[in-house]
Amino acid sequence: MLWLAILLPALSLQVFTRGVRAAPPLAVLSPRGRVLAASAAASAAGIEPGQRAASALALLPELRLQPREPAREAEALAEIATWAGRFSPRISLSAADAVLLEISSCLRLFGGTAQIESALREGLAELGFTALLGCAPTPLAARWLARAAAPSALSCPPTDAALPTDAAGQDWRAALDPLPLELLSDEDACDAATLELLAGLGLRTLGELRRLPPAGLARRGAQAAARALARARGELADPRPWFEAPLRFHHGIALPAPELHAEALLFAARRLFASLAAWLDARHAAVDRFRLRFGHGSRPPTELEFALGRPSRDEGHFALIVRERLAMLELSAEVDSITLCAESPVAADPRARDLFGDPAQAGEDAALLLARLQARLGEECVQRLDLRADHRPEAAWRNTVPSAQATTARAGRDAAAGPASTRTASPPPRTTAGLRPLWLLPAPRPISAPRYTLLGAAERIETGWWDGMPVRRDYYLARDADNVLCWIFESLDAPGQWFVHGYFG
Repeated sequence: MLWLAILLPALSLQVFTRGVRAAPPLAVLSPRGRVLAASAAASAAGIEPGQRAASALALLPELRLQPREPAREAEALAEIATWAGRFSPRISLSAADAVLLEISSCLRLFGGTAQIESALREGLAELGFTALLGCAPTPLAARWLARAAAPSALSCPPTDAALPTDAAGQDWRAALDPLPLELLSDEDACDAATLELLAGLGLRTLGELRRLPPAGLARRGAQAAARALARARGELADPRPWFEAPLRFHHGIALPAPELHAEALLFAARRLFASLAAWLDARHAAVDRFRLRFGHGSRPPTELEFALGRPSRDEGHFALIVRERLAMLELSAEVDSITLCAESPVAADPRARDLFGDPAQAGEDAALLLARLQARLGEECVQRLDLRADHRPEAAWRNTVPSAQATTARAGRDAAAGPASTRTASPPPRTTAGLRPLWLLPAPRPISAPRYTLLGAAERIETGWWDGMPVRRDYYLARDADNVLCWIFESLDAPGQWFVHGYFG
């Protein structure tokens, strides 16, 4: 096996700074009121980990102090693990600051370890994270190499060969020997008392610990350190629980300072779009709708729903639609957090491209234009006509949003009849019966029958008795005195009046 560790030592800070291009002076505090991590602007002013909050404020009065939020860190780690599913299906979380990927089966697909690491760094930057990477045949060794900033074990065997007799395997084990003893505290493998005991024995590196007899360590109560080292070297089994990606996407991002500018909000939302695109890519799915929730502190949040026109998993498509809406939106208050929700993924359409490009590109462009119009004008202002299975002309259609699936009687009959290639087109009508005008009046208008010349036989429509709006009519194709082709009918109910219902072009 071959493990790649994504270690995020500054995760407690990055969950607050990933949504902006340049973080303001910001420091994250531990529960005891000491600085855990500081942004670049704060570090430049002399703020360092371990300082008390009062001392940090004395150095930089405009410093923003943010208590650590473990729940937000856990959510960010799960987001990264979900995003990493595009590289490997075998993912495990390590403690509270690392994600482990088993990549031995994916090396050929991505072209090797170096290519995977490069893609990981680039993708993490799009999400707003910086990480240390380490690679080794065991998960704990990969984590240790990442923390020590050692070069990834490019000499690691890319197969599951027997590690003890493998020459390359000896190379990666030798790389563990100079690592500091403090790494044993990772994943709570050793407690502080054990580390203090080992330091009292004069040990400084993992190699010095390895050369001590296990029996002597056990007598001194340091067997936990020996077991951790054995797991890292592959001499003891180290089973890991696999991470399961959620069935729906629901992740948020916190802003280091309240923001109202549309471009700044879009920049933060792009971080979430990159994560959503990777989640969909790993599931071979797409979405046609998603929601954004803008938090306003103690005030009620602003929720916006976006329709894409057609299913997509393109983060650029998501950003373009949101940009249109934000350009027209007036928020009630400054935004301090953004949450993205996508609850109903659909199977992606694996459309193949031919030698001359994608024949469906025109349809995609039209769907994108429609989605942009909806985002800018609102869904209620952009509608289409949908046919309904009803013989009454005024009830045979309805307005609906363009993103809704058409539900027509003809579509149902076509689906039941099978593929289009196996269906035969119906012959053209022999009479004028069945023709419908493109211009249908909102309501039938009374007319004087002598002004019209009837063309062809009547078409009787008698229906609607079940819903309280019955009709009994004989429709005719007719021509009026001005030579205009019309669609008229005679009501069969008393008093039997004539009406015009539509006009042909």
